[in-house]
Amino acid sequence: MSTPAIRVHNLGKQYRIGQHRRGYKTLRDKLAGLMPFGRAAGGKLEQDVSNEYFWAVKDVSFDLADGEVVGIIGRNGAGKSTLLKLLSRITSPTKGRIEICGRIGSLLEVGTGFHPELTGRENIFMSGAILGMSRAEIARKLDAIIEFAEVEKFVDTPVKHYSSGMYLRLAFAVAAHLEPEILIVDEVLAVGDAVFQKKCLGKMDEVSKQGRTVLFVSHNMVAVEKLCSRGILLDQGRLIFDGPAREAIEMYLTPSGDGRIQDLKGSRREGTGEVVISRYEIISSTGKLVRAGDPFTIRMYFEVRDRVSRPHFSLSIFSRGGPILFSIFTSDLAYDIPELSFDGYIDLEIHEPNLLAGSYPLHLGVSDEATNHWYDRVYEGAELEIEPSDVYGTGRQRAAAYSHLFYDCSWSLTVTESSGAATAVSCPVS
Repeated sequence: MSTPAIRVHNLGKQYRIGQHRRGYKTLRDKLAGLMPFGRAAGGKLEQDVSNEYFWAVKDVSFDLADGEVVGIIGRNGAGKSTLLKLLSRITSPTKGRIEICGRIGSLLEVGTGFHPELTGRENIFMSGAILGMSRAEIARKLDAIIEFAEVEKFVDTPVKHYSSGMYLRLAFAVAAHLEPEILIVDEVLAVGDAVFQKKCLGKMDEVSKQGRTVLFVSHNMVAVEKLCSRGILLDQGRLIFDGPAREAIEMYLTPSGDGRIQDLKGSRREGTGEVVISRYEIISSTGKLVRAGDPFTIRMYFEVRDRVSRPHFSLSIFSRGGPILFSIFTSDLAYDIPELSFDGYIDLEIHEPNLLAGSYPLHLGVSDEATNHWYDRVYEGAELEIEPSDVYGTGRQRAAAYSHLFYDCSWSLTVTESSGAATAVSCPVS
């Protein structure tokens, strides 16, 4: 069995919080402190120092094999960045052991390890030397690094004059191109633009296919799912899940302690009450969460307080603070219900939803089909949560910012030349 690239055993990092600095004391204060009466009526001569501690990382253990691409996820303050700093030897652990087999390239924040007074070219050579590479190795990779970072015009300018985007591009290019056996990348990709993020994800995928290990921290779950085969979920410094990336993402996005069946008590509603919609449930066909593009079922639980004939149920999906996006009645699909005498539930299966990630209010109802008289109509309380997904297959996270819907579509470009001839232009699909 081969040696793991990284082995972490019972790792912990403790910090003191609320520490008060001791004030400067004069010789008189020090002499007074030696006297029996020195801490009498006048009280303490110096501030107390807090002894409150917290564990940023506690009892974390895992092994990473060569070539694994692992996403480390968790909420803010879960301990992700602290864990990466421990693995990168930026800080030392309070307890536990880390075994690393190979050279590490780390990108934990913009321009980590760069000297602001040095030029971009000088920082490339300095970073390479820190990674343990020879000058000849760095020189061989220099052109590729500069081209990837897109800083050719400014490579001989001190990096203190770079924008944060230029800083980031160069820092990532150095970390990825100088061939570390282990590449550690924190949430710095959020600083870059969409084109650069795409390049970075492509480069990390290339690095992993070369048999090198990648640790990737991000709040972009689409990128984590696309890039990583394994996910490690941290919560309050502890490792609570280590397994397939999709399962880790579902556990991260699913609120703990929330039941799948949601009660509608207290919701704003109208109707005469012969039939009441008491609860609802969103059921994903692919897992615990509803991802953009995945089919799902909306289940409405009802209570029959008085027998009714020929009722029909309805469901509407609204945009947040905006217009209605979709509405359907049982009668629209010729689904006829002769009567209701007992409690139960009714399912609406949506096979090909075109909703992007977001939160959508639901209106639920049941009425008399003949007279359109409402037995119950629920206006508030029901929500449909759609989680991000790679709906267009590009590795990008598309949310409901400018639109709520997506469709199966494609672009094609045709240009008219000076001669009047129309020419189709082939554009790369990435």
